[in-house]
Amino acid sequence: MKALVLLSIGVGLGLWTIVVWLVPPRPSLAALISRLSAPPAPPSILTTGDSGWSVRLGKPFTGLLRSLGLPTRRVRQDLAVVGRETETHLAEKAVLTVTGLFLPGAVELSLALGGRPLPWEVPLVATLAVGAAGFLMPDAVVRAEAERRRAAFRHALSAYLNLVHILLAGGAGVEGALTDAAEVGEGWSFQQLRRALNMARLTRTSPWTTLGQLGDELDVGELAELAAALALAGTEGAKVRASLAAKAAAMRSREGADAEGRANAATERMALPGMLMAMGFVMFVFYPALIQINASL
Repeated sequence: MKALVLLSIGVGLGLWTIVVWLVPPRPSLAALISRLSAPPAPPSILTTGDSGWSVRLGKPFTGLLRSLGLPTRRVRQDLAVVGRETETHLAEKAVLTVTGLFLPGAVELSLALGGRPLPWEVPLVATLAVGAAGFLMPDAVVRAEAERRRAAFRHALSAYLNLVHILLAGGAGVEGALTDAAEVGEGWSFQQLRRALNMARLTRTSPWTTLGQLGDELDVGELAELAAALALAGTEGAKVRASLAAKAAAMRSREGADAEGRANAATERMALPGMLMAMGFVMFVFYPALIQINASL
């Protein structure tokens, strides 16, 4: 009876998935009209480009995941930071989820063929746990990679602010200082800065506008604050040399504090293996004595 109920649930879920894939939900007329009447968004500064075997295997399921509202806005922003396409991410989620759902069943089938089947609760719980882990793991990996890139960008931004401050002190204009400072550095962070400034030049917009857009796409508040300060300098004639120097010093202090915190956390994690070994040694020494005491009672 239990097996019949589980089989019925699985068949129902499979049929619902096939129906949603064949007949995806249609957007409302109001949503279509608002999409047509909305002003065009500025072109994205961050570029994405990724493909592989997971896209080919998981492509039939991407429409279903999109109909469920995936990926979320936060995950979509992290994907833009790491340079990965949405289709690739959804395909990886689908492949890992399906693999996690079928892997415990395959293990249970091999054990059953060997004459050592497990209770039906064990593969059921394992299927749900491994499937959920496969569904959530791509989001966690993308989030961790995006945070590493944001931290590297903040580090490069502090150096960029120092270069801009030096050029401004030498008599360069705001736009010239921004462009020349971006040409000096190397790496992914300075590539994004140069891309933003080149887009400003090609679209005939102010550089602080594209820098602010880049800060919003990267979710780096320091770059958005820099763009606001530069906008005041470019439009109102405000003096920004002192504010840039203060912002660079504040970012260096924050990076030093974050590095110290990460070092302290790593030091505390290093003590964990020693504690586990000590606990294991204590249990190894006292376990026979406890068994003897319980046997005597």
